[in-house]
Amino acid sequence: MRHSLFMVRVLTAILAIAAGVRAQSAQPEGFAVTASVDRPAIWVADRLTYTVEIVCPRGYDVLAGDLARDKLKLTGLEVVSADSSRREEAGVTRYRFDYVLTTYRVDVATPKIGSFPVRYYLARAGQRPEEAAPAGSIAVPEVMVALRSLLPDDQAIYDVRDGRAVASPSVPLQLLAPAGFALIIISIVPAALLVARLALEMRERRRAVPHSSRHSRAAAREALDELRAIDAADPSARREAFGRLDALVRQHLTEVCGVYATGMTPGEIEAALAPCAARVPVELVASVLASSELARYANPELQPTAEAWRAALDDGQQILGKG
Repeated sequence: MRHSLFMVRVLTAILAIAAGVRAQSAQPEGFAVTASVDRPAIWVADRLTYTVEIVCPRGYDVLAGDLARDKLKLTGLEVVSADSSRREEAGVTRYRFDYVLTTYRVDVATPKIGSFPVRYYLARAGQRPEEAAPAGSIAVPEVMVALRSLLPDDQAIYDVRDGRAVASPSVPLQLLAPAGFALIIISIVPAALLVARLALEMRERRRAVPHSSRHSRAAAREALDELRAIDAADPSARREAFGRLDALVRQHLTEVCGVYATGMTPGEIEAALAPCAARVPVELVASVLASSELARYANPELQPTAEAWRAALDDGQQILGKG
């Protein structure tokens, strides 16, 4: 009698536990979950979009953390990026999760995204999702993708290059190598001769500077005397005088320092005169050339005054007296 009562109690407890578990795992009506990919097959290093859509009935919601990228059960695939959206419509909540996937493996014939659970809970006003007790879970179905590769199936190794030796070139191709080398030498000779000629000309010019320096200084003094005689109050005469002073200074720099300043800007000339700073006052050169640029190209309101002209003329005399 006691044994029978004990068996009845055990059976009753088992039925109660089973009923409780069945009640807890029962899924309310209105839930729907789908999983899909935008293409049925991919190449190695190609990309596909894996989409999970979940529809929740009124009063329920899902734990979005269960759909994080690290929760996916991937075989032969990797997650590149993930995005999600949520919207309310017709009394339901619709979730959409998009994952961009790729693969770099050739040893997995059929990449797949395995099934995984997503918990849902009864939504209450003012309750945060992480504080809610899960009421159950829904399963996201498995999705499989075919792998397409130019490599043959079931190949043990994947050599980058084959083992064939490089064939020896034919006799005509062997003769082309020395012929090409000779053409290269022939093309270099004119350039070498041109460089040598330019070097000789520069050396001759530098040697000629000391012999003509006395004559150049005398001509510069005469030119400065002529410039001092102009009417500095006349803007047009002053502009022309600045141009002549600019030419004198540039010519002097070419003769003394070997800097071909005719086609250079004042900034370029100042940088090129660095090795010759001991022979030429670089700051005065920069000031005179800058004033000349203003006089020749600036608007009338920016033109140097008569006082600026006289200061530039004095600076020019100091420059031309050096070297």
